[in-house]
Amino acid sequence: MSLTLRTTFGCTEAVIDDDANLNRFYQIAHILSDGLEAVFTKKEDDFDAINWDFSIGKHRLTLYFNIYNGISIFPTKTKDAKKGENNAVMELASVLEGKLMQLPDAVHIIRTIKDAGIVMNSTHDNCSVNVS
Repeated sequence: MSLTLRTTFGCTEAVIDDDANLNRFYQIAHILSDGLEAVFTKKEDDFDAINWDFSIGKHRLTLYFNIYNGISIFPTKTKDAKKGENNAVMELASVLEGKLMQLPDAVHIIRTIKDAGIVMNSTHDNCSVNVS
Protein backbone atom coordinates (compact mmCIF):
# COMPACT_ATOMS: atom_id res chain seq x y z
CA MET A 1 0.00 0.00 0.00
CA SER A 2 1.28 3.42 -0.88
CA LEU A 3 -0.53 6.69 -0.18
CA THR A 4 0.12 9.40 -2.76
CA LEU A 5 -1.47 12.83 -3.21
CA ARG A 6 -1.74 14.31 -6.69
CA THR A 7 -3.61 17.07 -8.52
CA THR A 8 -3.96 15.66 -12.04
CA PHE A 9 -7.74 16.23 -12.18
CA GLY A 10 -7.53 19.86 -10.99
CA CYS A 11 -8.34 18.81 -7.43
CA THR A 12 -6.61 16.81 -4.71
CA GLU A 13 -6.69 13.09 -5.38
CA ALA A 14 -5.47 10.66 -2.75
CA VAL A 15 -4.22 7.42 -4.25
CA ILE A 16 -4.87 5.07 -1.35
CA ASP A 17 -3.35 1.98 -2.96
CA ASP A 18 -1.90 1.91 -6.48
CA ASP A 19 -1.65 -1.88 -6.53
CA ALA A 20 -4.99 -2.81 -5.02
CA ASN A 21 -7.60 -5.42 -5.81
CA LEU A 22 -11.37 -5.44 -5.59
CA ASN A 23 -11.30 -6.91 -2.08
CA ARG A 24 -9.30 -3.91 -0.84
CA PHE A 25 -11.84 -1.56 -2.48
CA TYR A 26 -14.65 -3.19 -0.51
CA GLN A 27 -12.60 -3.04 2.70
CA ILE A 28 -12.19 0.71 2.22
CA ALA A 29 -15.89 1.14 1.39
CA HIS A 30 -16.74 -0.75 4.60
CA ILE A 31 -14.42 1.45 6.67
CA LEU A 32 -15.98 4.55 5.13
CA SER A 33 -19.59 3.50 5.70
CA ASP A 34 -19.37 1.67 9.02
CA GLY A 35 -16.37 3.26 10.66
CA LEU A 36 -16.60 6.83 9.41
CA GLU A 37 -20.35 7.09 8.74
CA ALA A 38 -20.00 7.98 5.07
CA VAL A 39 -23.20 7.64 3.06
CA PHE A 40 -22.87 6.28 -0.46
CA THR A 41 -25.15 8.23 -2.77
CA LYS A 42 -24.32 6.87 -6.22
CA LYS A 43 -22.64 3.66 -7.34
CA GLU A 44 -21.36 3.02 -10.85
CA ASP A 45 -19.73 -0.32 -11.56
CA ASP A 46 -18.06 -0.90 -14.94
CA PHE A 47 -15.94 -3.73 -16.28
CA ASP A 48 -12.61 -2.24 -15.24
CA ALA A 49 -13.58 0.67 -12.96
CA ILE A 50 -15.88 1.51 -10.04
CA ASN A 51 -17.01 5.01 -9.01
CA TRP A 52 -18.90 5.34 -5.75
CA ASP A 53 -19.90 8.85 -4.72
CA PHE A 54 -20.37 9.44 -1.01
CA SER A 55 -21.04 12.14 1.52
CA ILE A 56 -19.00 12.51 4.65
CA GLY A 57 -20.03 15.47 6.71
CA LYS A 58 -20.79 18.27 4.26
CA HIS A 59 -18.28 17.01 1.67
CA ARG A 60 -19.11 15.11 -1.53
CA LEU A 61 -16.31 12.74 -2.49
CA THR A 62 -15.76 9.78 -4.80
CA LEU A 63 -14.19 6.43 -4.01
CA TYR A 64 -12.65 5.17 -7.24
CA PHE A 65 -11.21 1.79 -8.24
CA ASN A 66 -9.52 0.95 -11.51
CA ILE A 67 -7.82 -2.36 -12.24
CA TYR A 68 -4.86 -0.50 -13.75
CA ASN A 69 -4.44 2.41 -11.31
CA GLY A 70 -5.72 1.11 -7.97
CA ILE A 71 -7.93 2.94 -5.46
CA SER A 72 -8.26 6.66 -4.93
CA ILE A 73 -10.51 9.27 -3.36
CA PHE A 74 -11.17 12.71 -4.81
CA PRO A 75 -13.86 15.41 -4.68
CA THR A 76 -16.87 14.48 -6.80
CA LYS A 77 -16.76 17.91 -8.48
CA THR A 78 -13.18 17.48 -9.60
CA LYS A 79 -12.34 20.80 -11.28
CA ASP A 80 -14.93 22.73 -9.27
CA ALA A 81 -13.78 21.31 -5.94
CA LYS A 82 -13.62 23.73 -3.06
CA LYS A 83 -10.67 24.02 -0.72
CA GLY A 84 -12.62 22.30 2.07
CA GLU A 85 -13.26 19.24 -0.13
CA ASN A 86 -9.60 19.02 -1.10
CA ASN A 87 -8.64 19.25 2.57
CA ALA A 88 -11.22 16.58 3.43
CA VAL A 89 -9.59 14.25 0.90
CA MET A 90 -6.19 14.70 2.54
CA GLU A 91 -7.55 14.20 6.05
CA LEU A 92 -9.63 11.18 5.04
CA ALA A 93 -6.67 9.61 3.25
CA SER A 94 -4.58 9.90 6.39
CA VAL A 95 -7.31 8.32 8.52
CA LEU A 96 -7.82 5.50 6.01
CA GLU A 97 -4.11 4.80 5.84
CA GLY A 98 -4.02 4.28 9.60
CA LYS A 99 -7.12 2.08 9.61
CA LEU A 100 -5.88 -0.05 6.70
CA MET A 101 -2.56 -0.64 8.43
CA GLN A 102 -4.50 -2.11 11.37
CA LEU A 103 -6.29 -4.68 9.19
CA PRO A 104 -4.79 -8.15 9.34
CA ASP A 105 -3.13 -9.41 6.20
CA ALA A 106 -5.01 -12.41 4.73
CA VAL A 107 -1.78 -14.36 4.21
CA HIS A 108 -0.89 -13.85 7.88
CA ILE A 109 -4.34 -15.07 8.95
CA ILE A 110 -4.06 -18.22 6.81
CA ARG A 111 -0.58 -18.99 8.19
CA THR A 112 -1.84 -18.50 11.75
CA ILE A 113 -4.74 -20.87 11.14
CA LYS A 114 -2.43 -23.52 9.64
CA ASP A 115 0.16 -23.09 12.41
CA ALA A 116 -2.57 -23.61 15.00
CA GLY A 117 -3.43 -26.96 13.41
CA ILE A 118 -6.90 -25.86 12.35
CA VAL A 119 -8.17 -27.60 9.22
CA MET A 120 -11.10 -26.06 7.42
CA ASN A 121 -13.21 -28.23 5.12
CA SER A 122 -15.94 -26.57 3.13
CA THR A 123 -18.45 -27.49 0.50
CA HIS A 124 -21.20 -25.45 -1.04
CA ASP A 125 -23.69 -26.41 1.67
CA ASN A 126 -21.62 -26.60 4.83
CA CYS A 127 -18.35 -25.79 6.49
CA SER A 128 -16.63 -27.70 9.25
CA VAL A 129 -13.58 -26.89 11.33
CA ASN A 130 -11.34 -29.60 12.76
CA VAL A 131 -8.81 -28.71 15.43
CA SER A 132 -5.91 -31.16 15.78
